[in-house]
Amino acid sequence: MSDNAKNNAKKILKRIIIAAFWLGAWQILSAVVGLEVLLPSPVSVVKALADEASTADFWLSVLYSIIRISIGFLLGTVLGTVTAVISAASKMFTEFLSPIIHIIKATPVASFIILAVVWIKTNNVPSFISMLIVFPVIWMNVKTGISETDKELLEMSDAFGVKRSKKIAKIYIPSVKPYFISGASTAMGLAWKSGVAAEVICNPTLSLGSGIYDSKIYLETPNLFAWTAVVIILSIVLEKIMLLLINRGKSK
Repeated sequence: MSDNAKNNAKKILKRIIIAAFWLGAWQILSAVVGLEVLLPSPVSVVKALADEASTADFWLSVLYSIIRISIGFLLGTVLGTVTAVISAASKMFTEFLSPIIHIIKATPVASFIILAVVWIKTNNVPSFISMLIVFPVIWMNVKTGISETDKELLEMSDAFGVKRSKKIAKIYIPSVKPYFISGASTAMGLAWKSGVAAEVICNPTLSLGSGIYDSKIYLETPNLFAWTAVVIILSIVLEKIMLLLINRGKSK
């Protein structure tokens, strides 16, 4: 067995041991509490998840939540990137935009969700909230990446008469990419948290948030844990897929 294979096997074994430890601790704590409504056991949660996953509504809820939150993430990413480019070129625009950025960052997400329920259709609220939360993260990271671009390289490119399009492709984009990837990774997690929170409050039909809300209303704690686990797993998986796509684009 090669050294890489051994290292990978050790990492997998380590993760299994850590996961087993925490599952065991969860099981023991659940047994001590003795009330499923307060803290269900891992077995109860897995059973609840299996029961939910056997219905068509579950998979439709997953699909619709992915679509809603992904739309918000993409819109926030595009808006943040475009405004960051304009901000990097115009100090006046940055000063004009800064109060909005500070308001979005300082205001509780729940306040925006409640206002959004008044302003727009229920099914569009999760997308709007996700976009709103993603926007300042992408804006800040892209703007920082542009400002950190090597000034000597830019001066050299100007001296040699390099075209603007080539300057963007060969200097600006490589400089911004690490900041963009970092911002996108953070923004994806925030988009999921805020998007599902919006679904819980506005309760659109067929959504992960609706599943969480219904579980809470009917005191079905194992189902509440199961829906929450689905949200966490989807957040991790979609973030990995996004980073994989970005890295593939980077290698081309």
